[in-house]
Amino acid sequence: MSDIRLESLFEMEKIEQGLYRGQTWDLGFGAVFGGQVLGQAIASAYNTVDEERMIHSLHSYFLLPGDAKKPVIYDIENMRDGRSFSTRRVKAIQNGRTIFEMTASFQKPESGLSHQFADMSQVPPPEELPQDIRFFEDNYDKLSEKMKESLSYHRPVDIRTVGPANAYKAEKHEPKRAMWMKSRDKLPGSQQLHQASLAYASDYNFLSTSLQPHGIVAHDKSLKIATIDHAMWFHKPFKFDDWLLYEMESPFSGASRGLVQGKIFDQHGVLVATTVQEGLMRQVVKD
Repeated sequence: MSDIRLESLFEMEKIEQGLYRGQTWDLGFGAVFGGQVLGQAIASAYNTVDEERMIHSLHSYFLLPGDAKKPVIYDIENMRDGRSFSTRRVKAIQNGRTIFEMTASFQKPESGLSHQFADMSQVPPPEELPQDIRFFEDNYDKLSEKMKESLSYHRPVDIRTVGPANAYKAEKHEPKRAMWMKSRDKLPGSQQLHQASLAYASDYNFLSTSLQPHGIVAHDKSLKIATIDHAMWFHKPFKFDDWLLYEMESPFSGASRGLVQGKIFDQHGVLVATTVQEGLMRQVVKD
């Protein structure tokens, strides 16, 4: 299973017009990884728009946990095709129920006013940081059988977290995190594939940033954590097989919810995408 490639996750099977099926990777979370549904929804929707039009924004809701042992069906609704923009609504379905819904907008390339008012943080380069997955590999004998089986599905994305925001230690930190990420393997040149891949990876360690000031880790047994919604804006072309820096911060948590915002830069400091997510962070009170 070590030869699993990221691009294979977005090879959508066409069932009929507007209906596609995607395979599922079990990452050991007990449900379908949210990033998978995001990326596959993008890949499916791209099959229904003109080739020149590129996704620039998506807004999505996670309605039900998905079954990581079953494929996901994507139902694409054509809401509008204008002269410059196309809008699609995507429903992800399992067992006859909608588990996820996304509205996405695609635009024909055009020029216009442009500025960037965001600076990339000064952080160590990825070559100086260890791979996040090394923690699990070094502690392989301590992992559950389910987690051991899932490791191969984590390897296609190389993630290297910067600084003390270590998701495996229950320590308090400010609600900020930065991590380098890219595809382990070279990806074909299609920008559509690179966007779907980035959407997939954008869900890694995102909501758990809201846990850092509380000194709680995502796998704490007293915690119920789940994504509620996820929005994303694509600003500039990029390659996901080159390093990107994902900077995250959580401006608020309360009412059993956490809010996180993310900026994604290429190695030259160009802001290529922006993300926002809100999720459930409920502590279970035991009798």
